[in-house]
Parts: sequence; structure tokens; C-alpha cells
Amino acid sequence: MELNQLRYAVAVAETGNFTRAAERNHVTQPSLSQQILNLEKEVGHKLFHRLGRKAVVTEAGTVFLERAKRILFEVENATKELSDHPALGRRITVGAIQTFAPYALPTLIATCRERHPNLEIFVREDFRSQLLRGVLEGELDLAIVSSPVKDARLSVEPLLTEPLLLAVGKDHPLAGRKSVKIAEIAHQTFVMLGNASSLTEKVHAYFGDMRVDPRIGFRCAQIATVKALVALNLGVTILPRAVRLAEDKKTIVYLEIEDGSPQRDLVIARHLQRYQSRGAEQFLALLRAQASETVHV
Repeated sequence: MELNQLRYAVAVAETGNFTRAAERNHVTQPSLSQQILNLEKEVGHKLFHRLGRKAVVTEAGTVFLERAKRILFEVENATKELSDHPALGRRITVGAIQTFAPYALPTLIATCRERHPNLEIFVREDFRSQLLRGVLEGELDLAIVSSPVKDARLSVEPLLTEPLLLAVGKDHPLAGRKSVKIAEIAHQTFVMLGNASSLTEKVHAYFGDMRVDPRIGFRCAQIATVKALVALNLGVTILPRAVRLAEDKKTIVYLEIEDGSPQRDLVIARHLQRYQSRGAEQFLALLRAQASETVHV
């Protein structure tokens, strides 16, 4: 019995499909299928019902796969413990949502490199759902995402609560104000990120609470595009404080929103059963310190 066979079997169970399981493991579908057949012969039981393109776990498969997952967890944890040996280099992979990663991680990684030169940090910037999947599948050591995170397999640690601010162009009629009421902007044209963004989800929830039906004029993939459109007075937007940059002062004004004090909560998501390496803890210590400083800014 080989570890790859266990990984393939777990992937088939989780995807419900041999083709998708093969794609996840970067092998061909016939090769994966053959390895599953070899595994079934070795254990003496069918692990999956083949129902056309769908693979359904059998009763025997359910029992076997629980053990297989434990074995893979232990192997991964042993590997990570070995990587923590003082004589060896260390590496971690960190995930973060797009409205946090480019604004907070570069400085943090630079500090981490200075204090822990043997620690390699790889960053993945993505949507919350994809990052949480990466943590669950072992691709990421941790992910920095916005709440809510509802999965019993994950450890969720509060990191930072920050206000959501109205952003308008420097020549906008509201630019001279420090704060606004939602009624004053209810009929403005809004520039938003796509619906897959957790920030957009949060903003829409706030609009719903305030019983406002916003007019969305633009949907963008990047915060930089959102800011560019706002700077040209083509619309206004609502952004977290973290994305506010010093150079924005030339073109954009940020105002507090009085009604409901909209905000977002950022959390650190980790897998409850995975070994937490020394490198991950070193990174997290610096991340927590940076978040604490941000709260008092």
C-alpha cells in the first residue's frame, strides 16, 4: 500500500469524481483509477460505487477512508516536525484575501525575513472560499480572511476589526466632509468588487441592514481599479481601512459612515488537526503584533 494510493482515494471521496481527483493530484485519470483498483484488491473491498461519472463511497470505503485520512495527517505532521529541525530551513505557505494581502503582507514578510532569515514564506492571494479550501486540503498553513468562517475542522482566531469607509474622489461634493449618513449616498453610483469578494458580501449585507438598494455602476476585479474609477468621480465605494494608502490623499478622500458603523472582522484560519510549525508560530507572532499596532493607529 502506497501513500499516493491513500491520497488518491481521499481525493476521489472528496470530489466525488475520478477525473477531478486526478486533476487535483496532477496525474492522469486512467493512472489514478488503476491505483484505486490496486488499492481495492489489496484491502479486499470495493471502496467506491462507480455510477457513471460519479464515485460514491461504499460502506467499507467509509471505514477505510477515515483511517487513510489519519495516516496522511500523521505523515504530513511528521514531515512538518522534521522541517522544524534547527539545522534545517523552514517554509510556510500563507493565504490572504485580496483586500488584505497587498496592503499588509509585504511589510510583514520583510520584517519576518529580517528576524527569521531561515524562514521561507510563500503567499497565495485569493477569495475566502478558495483559501479556506486550501487550509482544509493542506495546501496552506494558515489563511487570513474575513468572517464568518463556519467549519468545525478549522481553528478561527480573531485578528483585527476595522471600519469600512466611504471613498470619494477629491473633487466630489462630499470630499470636504469627515463623515456622512447613508441617506446622503443612497443614490450615488457605486464602484464594487465582484460578487465573489467577501468585502462585497459584507457591503451588501450592510446595505440590506440599512434598507438601501445601491446602484452599482461598475464591477471590478482589483482594488486598484476601484480606486482609479473613484478618483475620476465615476462613482463612490466602500472600502476597509486597510486599503487606504498615503498616496491616495492626492486623489481620494475617505469618510466615516455614521449609520450602523460598518466594519469587518479579519480572522486567522488554521486546520485543527494539522501540526503548527515553529515557522508558522513565528509568522503569527509578528502578524498579531502588527494587527495590534493597527488597532491603535
